[in-house]
Amino acid sequence: MNNQPPTMKGSEILVRSLERAGVDLLFAYPGGQAIELHQALIDSPIRVILPRHEQGGAFAAGGYARATGKVGVCMATSGPGATNLVSGIADACMDSIPTVFITGQVPSSMIGKNVFQETDIIGMTRMVVKHSFLVLDARDIPAVIKEAFYLASSGRPGPVVVDIPKNVQQQLCTPDFDAPLRLEHYRPVPEFPKAAIAEIRKMISEAERPCIYAGGGIISAGASEELRKFAESYHLPVTTTLMGIGAFPEKHPLSLSWLGMHGTVYANNAANECDLLIALGARFDDRVTGNPASFATRARIIHVDIDDSEINKNKVADLGVVADVKAVLTELNKEPLWREYKEWFVTLERWKRENPRTYHNHPEVLQPQFVIEELSRATGGKALVVPGVGQHQMWAAQFYDFSFPRQLLTSAGLGAMGFGLPAAMGAKLACPDRTVLNIDGDGSFQMNIQELATLHVEKIGVKCVILNNQVLGMVAQWEDRFYQGRHGNTIMGSPYLKRPYPDFVTIAKGYGIRGREVYTRAELADAIREMLADDEPYVLDVHTGYSEHVLPMIPPGKDYHSILTE
Repeated sequence: MNNQPPTMKGSEILVRSLERAGVDLLFAYPGGQAIELHQALIDSPIRVILPRHEQGGAFAAGGYARATGKVGVCMATSGPGATNLVSGIADACMDSIPTVFITGQVPSSMIGKNVFQETDIIGMTRMVVKHSFLVLDARDIPAVIKEAFYLASSGRPGPVVVDIPKNVQQQLCTPDFDAPLRLEHYRPVPEFPKAAIAEIRKMISEAERPCIYAGGGIISAGASEELRKFAESYHLPVTTTLMGIGAFPEKHPLSLSWLGMHGTVYANNAANECDLLIALGARFDDRVTGNPASFATRARIIHVDIDDSEINKNKVADLGVVADVKAVLTELNKEPLWREYKEWFVTLERWKRENPRTYHNHPEVLQPQFVIEELSRATGGKALVVPGVGQHQMWAAQFYDFSFPRQLLTSAGLGAMGFGLPAAMGAKLACPDRTVLNIDGDGSFQMNIQELATLHVEKIGVKCVILNNQVLGMVAQWEDRFYQGRHGNTIMGSPYLKRPYPDFVTIAKGYGIRGREVYTRAELADAIREMLADDEPYVLDVHTGYSEHVLPMIPPGKDYHSILTE
């Protein structure tokens, strides 16, 4: 009996390969060089979500991956379709998010001839992908897809681009779906010498002021529970990066919350005044360190990361360990070294008392920090929070009570405005039983506002909360602090209207989505209750005005001594 699969088009082979990879959802926008792929998807059980812009699809795939840890998949056509994915690809690269981006391409005989809607998406994205494939033979598709998903999700996760010319999509051949991986020299999980565990323990035993600095690598590795056990059994304070929020419960007695430009005073003090800094799955990025030469100058540094290129890249480590951080923590947890560190914890508690995370509460004003606190209370601190980028992003990170990994899904490394709404869409599709809050700013929200149509048509119950101050708030804050308050094109409202502009509730209604405006504290609680009463999409436009700055703030290029709290 012949068990060979039948002759198939390249496009059909691709879809079958995606099914075999476990894909049940993808974000895809059609076009001339991707029409074959969409035709093949018609007969597939894979759910296809049509975003209203390719960038929306790219961010949605990233939101799906961030919420689940599984590979997010996005598809677009050639030329402008492919180039519209670039911000989403770069975002996934900067934050190590497992994603696969599939693009149609002009026929292979036309590549390089500047034909209609041709771009070299492989060359264009070379610096922001983990790997890329240009498929020139349909028989290679099963192996390429298998390799793309393995590369995207293993080791340090990241985006992979697969570019498929139209003639390859149309090519007829007999596929080999059992084709093996062709990645002989790829070692995603390096084996670390067990001597490193003894050296880490020795350095901890010699320290008087140790501090853990945990990054997004803890979440990627699924090592949050191992981190908690490590901190508790060794009695070590923990600070996280923005990407690491949720890796360690923020209300835990050992938590210092997150550090960096807008992190807590006490987290920044601890990281800089400790005598041993244990960096776990973090990359010493500039938003944490400022000038690396002036960061943690009093400390010996242990740096554990799965990516060997990060060791000694931004900050020289006394001990660099290239390894899966979960495996390292598992080994360390076998023989705990609990110590009291009494003087160090007295100092930490004093810093917390002297500079608590708070703000000047003005009851007569609808302050953005208060809005975040109310959202946290109303959702019991259990929602998935997906902000855009700007002041609202930092306030969400500061004032929502985060307690578990993959709870804050944010564009940290790239800082891409327009991320929030589509990424929340992807997160809600991934976690339909969770409350998903897109906390956004009026500037960031407008960058992908068209995805409200996708929410309505696909019945995706994202709750959009706009902290509307009529200003590009973070840039305006820098102008206030460092440019004598001269606002250069950062005012978003209209001087000709007597009301805030635009009218987001009317826009939402046009997309078939309910909404409500809030101007006072007295209106807020009832509006939040209305928003959360069902699982339908909703737009809550909260008019906060522009009077608040995100504080604390370490000015760019400065160190923790220069932190601004007023």
